[in-house]
Amino acid sequence: MSLRNLNAKIKIPKLLKNKLKNKKIKKIYDNFVRTLKINQDFIVGVSGGPDSLALAFFAKVYSIENQLNVKFLIVDHKLRRESTQEAKHVKKILKNFSIDCDILTWKGKKPKNNIQSSARKKRYDLLISECKKLRFKNILVAHHQDDLFENFFIRILRGSGLKGLISLDTKTTFNDINILRPLLYQKKDDLLFVSNFVFNFFIKDPSNDEEKFKRIRVRKLLFELKKEGLDEKKFTDTIKNLKHSDSVINFFVDKNIKQNSFFSKKNGFILNQDFFFQPYEIIFRSFSDLIKLTGKKYYPVRGRKLDQIINQIIQKSFKKGTLGGCVIKKVSETIIISKEHQN
Repeated sequence: MSLRNLNAKIKIPKLLKNKLKNKKIKKIYDNFVRTLKINQDFIVGVSGGPDSLALAFFAKVYSIENQLNVKFLIVDHKLRRESTQEAKHVKKILKNFSIDCDILTWKGKKPKNNIQSSARKKRYDLLISECKKLRFKNILVAHHQDDLFENFFIRILRGSGLKGLISLDTKTTFNDINILRPLLYQKKDDLLFVSNFVFNFFIKDPSNDEEKFKRIRVRKLLFELKKEGLDEKKFTDTIKNLKHSDSVINFFVDKNIKQNSFFSKKNGFILNQDFFFQPYEIIFRSFSDLIKLTGKKYYPVRGRKLDQIINQIIQKSFKKGTLGGCVIKKVSETIIISKEHQN
């Protein structure tokens, strides 16, 4: 350990330092450190659930040991009557452990459909906006192994391809901001232990019992599969193997974008004919990535309409369309992707 880190470690508040002496918690923290591996300032998204409280504890210790600036943020979605009071209570609890939080509030009209999806998107919007204000590059979120498995099955139910099945990763980048998930391969039960041992507290989200949400139904299905012998290690290994295959495809996607498209400040991305003379998966991902980049969206566009446009381009029947906040049009023998102007 460097002299700098040695000096920094002495500054860890005694209360936090004592909690870290527990062997089980120290082992989880060491895994957290190995996964995170950053030396830049960062933001932490906190919800009050056991996973996010464990993340807050580990992130605080990590920031002190590495002398990094960290900002803890609670997003109050105001989707439940008690949400504001809960956010204030979480802030008060964390304050007792030298973890200072700010509360970000989702203002405006709330959706009646796709509530969880809309809330997730708004949470990222608020965190990313705050990240840019602070000129930070990193946001830590508390996704864990159970989320990884749930996401896999939800994507299967949607008919997703390889990229969709393994879309949850330890690091994703959006608009130059890194979304980091240092607890992704950690079991939820372990994070529950951390939250109880360190804070003796966490908030139980009542929506976790509402079967009207697909994620909750999948969660209960996974619980039943575990009782039937679902092997978590083999499942994790399967996802890792799929990610290796995905990295090969990504290599050729990057190659296609670099060799067969170029960016013009005036017009946007210009794609030549060779862009579409590739295996279909390479075309689909390359095209999707450029639309996401141009439209500045966190999530990629849905596959069905993208499929339609690509097939029309290949069949030479495409002229113009809009998708993902972009205008896509054919000019001579090229396809141009530009940002859609909003009135």
